[in-house]
Amino acid sequence: MKVAVVGATGMVGNVMLQVLAERNFPVSELILVASERSVGKQMQFKGNTYTVVGLQDAVNMKPDIALFSAGGSTSLEWAPKFAEVGTTVIDNSSAWRMDPEKKLVVPEINASALTENDKIIANPNCSTIQMVVALAPLHEKYNMKRLVISTYQSITGTGVKAVEQLENEFNNVEGEMAYPYQIHKNAIPHCDVFEDAGYTKEELKLVRETHKILNDASIGITATAVRIPVVGGHSEAINIEFENEFELTDVTKLLSETPGVVVKDDIENNQYPMPFYAEGKDDVFVGRIRRDLSQPNSLNLWVVSDNLRKGAATNAVQIAEYLVSHNLVNEAVSA
Repeated sequence: MKVAVVGATGMVGNVMLQVLAERNFPVSELILVASERSVGKQMQFKGNTYTVVGLQDAVNMKPDIALFSAGGSTSLEWAPKFAEVGTTVIDNSSAWRMDPEKKLVVPEINASALTENDKIIANPNCSTIQMVVALAPLHEKYNMKRLVISTYQSITGTGVKAVEQLENEFNNVEGEMAYPYQIHKNAIPHCDVFEDAGYTKEELKLVRETHKILNDASIGITATAVRIPVVGGHSEAINIEFENEFELTDVTKLLSETPGVVVKDDIENNQYPMPFYAEGKDDVFVGRIRRDLSQPNSLNLWVVSDNLRKGAATNAVQIAEYLVSHNLVNEAVSA
């Protein structure tokens, strides 16, 4: 595969390169792409040095697959240009997620919907990915009626600028602010911009994307997204109301058998998911599995995952792996 990583110099782009190497993705030619200010920069991949190129040069090189993590405006402008030359684009921004013509894919759930005609494929939001990986098998068996979600999101979801802000505040250094308030020793109930009815874009992503991925708009969903000063991953407290009754032992067994999910739920030994434990791993960790004693057929879960890996880079690479293993890229390029 001739593979382009668009946004290679960014935080997610760097992790995409790590994941491609770790999973031995079949890269025959690598194209590292970034904005004009980064063109000419040298980067390493599997012991080799590569020079960063601009977007038009990358289009001219006609990669088989392009992994995009360069922001929504860049994706809107350039993903179609790559698609026009036969490239299959897997985009990590929000640009194409709710486009009815584009697939929104979590491989464990709906990769089978992909065809050789899908030239722009959307990677869901990080907080959505980890949640639906855990919830999809439960929905299939017990039929979810309603979700109440509270997220506790890593600053890495904002990017390098946020990490630098936390480090500066920890060290009492004046610096550029990624957030309207200090994040050190704080929790900010404000992820992304505010939209309709006082909800943030991040909160509404959890609603809209979940409906699309699970192909079920009947699920009632409400969310509150909070930014906290951690770097290892996103955490989510999820309250689920089911149509059908369940046994806790069956829920735990089902989650334990779900690909991509690791159950870490031993309260007698204080074992539960935490960002500190999830960092650098590709799994979705689920714990604190317990009934909601205030409501029939209801369940509480605590779900944690590394937002830069399964929440972004790993999910994108897994989509690429599915395309390659099912010969969907080769057919598209040769067509």
